Amino acid sequence: MSVSSDPADLGLLEAAALLRARQLSALELAEACLSRIEEVNGGEPSFDGAPDAINAWVRLYPDLARDHARDADERLARDGEAAPLTCGIPLAVKDLYGMAGLPLTASSRVLEGNVASEDAEAWRRLRGAGMVPLGHTHTHEFAAGGTTDQVGNPWALDRVAGGSSGGSAAALAARMTPAALGSDTCGSLRIPAACCGVSSIKPSHGRIPIAGVIPLSASLDHVGPMARSVTDCSALLAALAEAGPETTALMPPPRPMGELPLAARPGPRPLEGLTVALTDRPGHTDMQDEVASAYETARQACEQLGARVVELGSPWTFDWDDLSIVLMSDVWAYHSQHADRHELYRPAIAEFVEIARNFTDAQAYMAAQQRRAQGTAAWEDWFAANGIDAVLEPTLPIVPYERGPGYDRGHAGGPGDPMIALTALWDMTGMPVVTLPAKWNVGMSLIAPRGKEAELVQAAIDLQEHKLPTAHCQLPTS
Repeated sequence: MSVSSDPADLGLLEAAALLRARQLSALELAEACLSRIEEVNGGEPSFDGAPDAINAWVRLYPDLARDHARDADERLARDGEAAPLTCGIPLAVKDLYGMAGLPLTASSRVLEGNVASEDAEAWRRLRGAGMVPLGHTHTHEFAAGGTTDQVGNPWALDRVAGGSSGGSAAALAARMTPAALGSDTCGSLRIPAACCGVSSIKPSHGRIPIAGVIPLSASLDHVGPMARSVTDCSALLAALAEAGPETTALMPPPRPMGELPLAARPGPRPLEGLTVALTDRPGHTDMQDEVASAYETARQACEQLGARVVELGSPWTFDWDDLSIVLMSDVWAYHSQHADRHELYRPAIAEFVEIARNFTDAQAYMAAQQRRAQGTAAWEDWFAANGIDAVLEPTLPIVPYERGPGYDRGHAGGPGDPMIALTALWDMTGMPVVTLPAKWNVGMSLIAPRGKEAELVQAAIDLQEHKLPTAHCQLPTS
């Protein structure tokens, strides 16, 4: 990507290089992003959005951003190259992450007036690394869906931005921020990345603590980075993971992942020695022609870069009833506290919570979690026995559809929802996934065993930098 004269167009690593060289100040960068937001967001942040607005943000914090930027400039001047790589980089924070003293609402009227008492661990780590918070971005209400209908897709405002991290993806695509936080329970990092032509990394489950993040399903939730490129996501993941993984009884902590790469490998065949598998999973979905064509392009790209590409049957897929048992039991464990405010949910989310209310069978929950663990082990064995380094598959079998009805009753998701047809398995197994755009409206995913983030990210960077470059959308103006 060519460096623009407008700092708001810079990616994370591009901006970091200029900040460290003192050719750009953190305050200048923050001001450029705030100006871009004012220019293209489509007016002040709103709860419901509008057909002609991106509306990526729930709330903006311009004064706080300027304060953090000034602190970052002082730190960069004092510490120079010893300052964290992300020092001075603006950040969009999904409205699930607590930031002490600031509102935290999960894009819901149920939490109107709620203020976070402490920082989410992920934000605490990024704050310590000198990042500059621009504001909270919209989520599909309580992260319980894949469309985020109050947000417009910057490439086509009448299309969904995806969800639940739709505001973060839209803010990135519209170049309002170079970096963003999202979360993923059944696909909520990867779905909006695929819909908006940006990149994301869902790390191994437990890699980054979820403490201080409003949960959807604690045993499925993943914290993760979003950016326009995989290299930028990798830099953000490194900052998020530096203090170590989460200790949880739900799943063993992931093995150490080693140093994350920040650049593509040189030469015409950087994927030489890697084996990439195509499974039968995409064939079991109703894949649209545009997605199938991009999938074939990605397969050819892997081969052209030196990878051995093989076709293998998948060893296990979850029963949708088990996903419902795990997800909905966790959902009710959190949402039971809001039973007296039920009328404040959007209709589809009210329906979702009404369904969750019935999931209180502890024995069924434990049995479903056991089957999940067995299936995860089957996938781990499959990777090892077949010498597979990564699985390649479309992130979504469809392109973004028309925005609007996602909060209507009858849209609570679940079996048959194309948005999670391919993504949900990798939350059930807790395996790391990198999503990168093949086109502005089609994402590709690379998946590896738990703990293999570094190798996986390197392959994704090579694929993106050599064969599947990112693109810029034509920005709307207010």
